[in-house]
Parts: sequence; structure tokens; C-alpha cells
Amino acid sequence: MKFDGGKGVVERILKAYGFTMQKQLHDHLDVGNGTVSTWIKREYFPGEVVIRCALETGASLTWLATGEGEMFQDLAKPAESAINSAYISLKKIRIVGGRLQDAGTWIADGTLLDDSVSEPAFIEKGNNAWIADMSVTQVSNGRWLLDIDGDVDVYDVARIPGNRIQVSGNATKFECSIDDVKGAGMVVITVEKNI
Repeated sequence: MKFDGGKGVVERILKAYGFTMQKQLHDHLDVGNGTVSTWIKREYFPGEVVIRCALETGASLTWLATGEGEMFQDLAKPAESAINSAYISLKKIRIVGGRLQDAGTWIADGTLLDDSVSEPAFIEKGNNAWIADMSVTQVSNGRWLLDIDGDVDVYDVARIPGNRIQVSGNATKFECSIDDVKGAGMVVITVEKNI
């Protein structure tokens, strides 16, 4: 069995994670920008990353390491389903300057969310983080990812009579028509750091 380092293994890791750019892999692994490029240039085999990728995605370890076989083999399905029930991979999004930026993936315990959350994403802004269902956009009471005049942030919303809402968050509190804001996702979990 010959381990295939360099560009081949990096391309397979990207494919298994569903990434299209090396930057997404840098962000996911929390490594410097030049790390993956160095693996390619020096034909390096990143064994630890290959194992991590197999565990996180359920991809075949043999396929990741050598390129032989299928990305998801029938023999791997029992292990894959066990891994997928133990862990879930969420799209990670950062709020920067009122804009949503793709930041790779975030791995969480599979029991964290129930089946009613159809499009979960991990949202972070500074020291704050949330898990939101990006498929829910009809604003109601609760915590929401709102687009207000093209500026996106997380707010607490209370419906009030007259098709109006009271919006609060980030030392801001105001009242407006429900039509003045656009729902970008409903927060289902607030992740609070206590350090």
C-alpha cells in the first residue's frame, strides 16, 4: 500500500469535506495559510489530518490515504452511520461588518439538534456564537439573524399588535414594521462562553 502525499491527498481531503478552496481547509483545521501549500510542494503526507478527516466525514481511510477504492465504501457504512450519529458537521459563518462570511465547518455532538432543524449553521461574531436554522426566515418571537437594510446581526424579537415587532440587541432597541426587516435564520441555540 503506497500512501499518496502532496496534491493528491489534499484534493481528496477537500473533496471529503466538501470544500472547494484550500482556505476553507485552513480555517477548518485552524492552521496557517501556507501549511497546506507546503504539504503540496513537499509531497508531504498529513497523516493526522487524514485520520481526522475520516472520522469527521466518514470517508474511507484507504481512499483518503491512497486514492484507491471509493470515497464512501459499503463496508464503511456501519462506521459512517455511527460517526454521523455521534457528530454533526455544521456550516460555520462569521458575521463581519454586517456581512455573513463562510468560515468552514464546525463539528458538534449529534444529539445537540433534533430533526426539526433542517438547515443548521454555526454563527459567530466576536465572542458570541449561536446555532441557527437558516431555512426559517418568517420572523416571529425569539432570537433571530436579521437583515436590516443589508446589515446582518443577531437580535431578540417580540411581535406586537399591528404587524409590528420590537427588536433589541447590541445595546439597540427599536420598534418597526415586520416588513422592515428580513429574517436570515432563526436562532435555536445560544452558545455562551463563561471564561
